[in-house]
Amino acid sequence: MIRLYETGAYITKNGPLPAAEAAGLPAPAEAAKRTMAYGILQAHNTSGNAEELRIRFDKLVSHDITFVGIIQTARASGLTRFPIPYVLTNCHNSLCAVGGTINEDDHMFGLTCAKRYGGVYVPPHQAVIHQYAREQMAEGGAMILGSDSHTRYGALGTMAVGEGGPELVKQLLGRTYDIRRPEVVAVYLTGAPRKGVGPQDIALAIIGAVFSCGYVKNKIMEFVGPGVANLTVDERIGIDVMTTETTCLSSIWTTDSLVEEYYAVHGRPQCYRALAPGENAYYDGLVEVDLGAVRPMIAMPFHPSHVYPIHELKDNLSDILADCEEKARVSLGGNIHYRLHDKIVDGRLYVEQGIIAGCAGGGFENICAAADILRGRSIGDGRFTLSVYPASTPIFHELMKNGAAGDLLSAGAVVKTAFCGPCFGAGDTPANNAFSIRHSTRNFPNREGSKLQEGQIASVALMDARSIAATAAARGFLTGADELEVEYTGPTYHFDGTIYKNRVFDSHGEADPTAEIQFGPNIKDWPEMVPLTEDILLRVAAVIHDPVTTTDELIPSGETSSYRSNPEALSQFALSRRVPAYVGRAKEIRETEFIRRTNTCPMRENQAVGDAFRAVKAVYPDLKARATGIGTTIYAVKPGDGSAREQAASCQKVLGGWANIAREYATKRYRSNLINWGMIPFVLPSEELPFEELDFLFIPGIRTAIAEGASGITAYRIKDGELIPFTLGIGEMTADERQIILDGCLINYYRAHHRP
Repeated sequence: MIRLYETGAYITKNGPLPAAEAAGLPAPAEAAKRTMAYGILQAHNTSGNAEELRIRFDKLVSHDITFVGIIQTARASGLTRFPIPYVLTNCHNSLCAVGGTINEDDHMFGLTCAKRYGGVYVPPHQAVIHQYAREQMAEGGAMILGSDSHTRYGALGTMAVGEGGPELVKQLLGRTYDIRRPEVVAVYLTGAPRKGVGPQDIALAIIGAVFSCGYVKNKIMEFVGPGVANLTVDERIGIDVMTTETTCLSSIWTTDSLVEEYYAVHGRPQCYRALAPGENAYYDGLVEVDLGAVRPMIAMPFHPSHVYPIHELKDNLSDILADCEEKARVSLGGNIHYRLHDKIVDGRLYVEQGIIAGCAGGGFENICAAADILRGRSIGDGRFTLSVYPASTPIFHELMKNGAAGDLLSAGAVVKTAFCGPCFGAGDTPANNAFSIRHSTRNFPNREGSKLQEGQIASVALMDARSIAATAAARGFLTGADELEVEYTGPTYHFDGTIYKNRVFDSHGEADPTAEIQFGPNIKDWPEMVPLTEDILLRVAAVIHDPVTTTDELIPSGETSSYRSNPEALSQFALSRRVPAYVGRAKEIRETEFIRRTNTCPMRENQAVGDAFRAVKAVYPDLKARATGIGTTIYAVKPGDGSAREQAASCQKVLGGWANIAREYATKRYRSNLINWGMIPFVLPSEELPFEELDFLFIPGIRTAIAEGASGITAYRIKDGELIPFTLGIGEMTADERQIILDGCLINYYRAHHRP
């Protein structure tokens, strides 16, 4: 079904060719310039150096969990207008219920900022962020930067990148996105999908093959091959958006007449551009996918890479559920009893909930296929429920016109407005111990609304809309879409652009400096952040041994996101569902830092900090305590998988965090978030963990080491009054990244060096 090449490969007119067998073809360095990715990156590179890229994007897009913080950061750094098109959607905190007025306050902040600075404002329930971007923003050969990890529009010929908010701030202030030229991996598609197989099935198969081995981590996936033509544009989009779960940097696809038709249907024919790699293009790796061999798939809790064919799960149900339960014990830290075997009813797996939603599942073809399956059937009157969220109001409108929405409603489903809530734990929360199947993007813990600290647990498996509908037709018993005989109607889509024209605010790039920004009581400025000191003393406030730590575990999604515009209030949720004691530990050290720096209430100084300083001064007698930064750090094996939300880092910073320590970082975007918030992304080269939770670590000379670009530094664990040395890697950073850390955060950096 899927084959990973062990070496680089060329794409020739006869298909893939491993580099070792490519005698007579151009050298890899030259042939790599023939990829689509190389051409698009160079067209947007301002550095003049093909290896060290400084990218200026064409457009920006954010949603209402991220745009307030981004604009507040940019305003603090001197923003006067949006220099490029910037779209603010309101698809995450659309339910203006949790936290009083604060969600709608943030929406009004977005609308007034769009007027003042010259942006586009998409009101709640009109469209999820990525569907609006596909319909109204994508262009062939363009680049879009979004503050959401699933910013992927490669199927339309747009190279899109999801990053933390500070990277968008840089673009708003006329700066660049600085990276080394990423490697490019070809995804060579052959064959055609079998009946009942949808885009989520193909995406999950690819994720299952490449995630654990890191085959495409921080690389660009380039989709090529004869199989592309056998996929509709909606199918390509559904696969493309899930590439985020492989940990790749971005994606791009060959384009054809079907993509040209997509742009024409959406009233933007001028945005189409034919894209294809050059002859004998070289790739740093190659994933070969036989579309015809893919069967309906399921990603079991709690990660999109826990993938099985549905028929295999059903044939080995007890064994696979036991494996899932064991993985969950690790993922959940043993904090709660988690079971799946009680879902076996008469030898079959019973689920309580189905959801088809968001940027992955809410597409027109997915929902029409689900309606075809459920037409004339019933989901029953039992525990099983089905919710369907079209990804935009134009899609919803067409589903009403062609009868698909009516078929779903008649079957017992509930059809709702465009909303990302089920993807991040803010909508359709199931009952305790319930099992939900979803055509959405992620199935991490908490994405279904669980609160482990309160004894609440539910879980999500990812599936394609077709198999979710088949399961609904079986009234909750797991069923693959290939098990039913269904006539798929494949209706034609008609886009009605007047829906947006009548409701979306578009400044057309014209800023109005007289427009007054509307603030709500929950919108707070970022607290003052001090520059990096020469020496730092850190307490290890959390140690996480999971193989991978998601951003949802660092800052939970769901109702906590209502406080995203209030840095201090949001920080109270940091690691709350993974290490509940973290916030209290961090605040205790932060208070001590404030006391020492301001010379107030010396009697309240933390005794453990005082003991640590005395141990350090026995070896470093000239150490000036008040000139030494005191804060916290966390250790995790591989942190940062998942969301691009900068709050995973900024909340730690607000609580006094100076660094993270890891074996490696799951994604570039999380590491960038740490740097942009002035936190050092240390790497631990040793196999054995040289410290424990609640230990103090002393790192002398860190400011000089960062300034001079050192690759590592000697740190000390303070144990029983002794200093025990070990090595921390610092990793490669650009000159700007080093300066951001030295200044304490991106805001300080712009104030000091690059104020417009």
